[in-house]
Amino acid sequence: MNSSQPNGHDRIVVGVDGSESSKEALHWAVRQAELDHSTVNAVLAWEYPPQYGSIGWITAPQELATDLEVRADQTLDGAISEVVRAHDAPRVSATVAYGRPSGVLQHAAQDASLLVLGRRRRGILGALRGSLSRHVTRHVPCPVVVVSEQSRRA
Repeated sequence: MNSSQPNGHDRIVVGVDGSESSKEALHWAVRQAELDHSTVNAVLAWEYPPQYGSIGWITAPQELATDLEVRADQTLDGAISEVVRAHDAPRVSATVAYGRPSGVLQHAAQDASLLVLGRRRRGILGALRGSLSRHVTRHVPCPVVVVSEQSRRA
């Protein structure tokens, strides 16, 4: 391991779902990482829709999973492209994982120095429900910051 690489405790995990509040959280996390010389791991969780398996789904399970994962990748890449300035991009990594947002973020934050979430009203792909911040604050070993939606300054 290269000694100039930060260890897990120099890593900020941020939940991103494409909503404006999650983009604000990503922006906040990148600014914080710059101040404390950390890296940022932007994480998006995806799940099968709640109606999956009921009558009406024609798509084969593997095709559906591929479609949902591609949409999740595009959503996360789009949020990073929109929020992260070019000179900050090297400090940001992206992770798309299957599972409930609470579990995915809890796992991602196990060795992180900080978990950042946006306070959201709605999002896409079913990620980051309002009770998420209450759940993860009880189950992650690191501090949690919940960022309110506000206008980002350039």
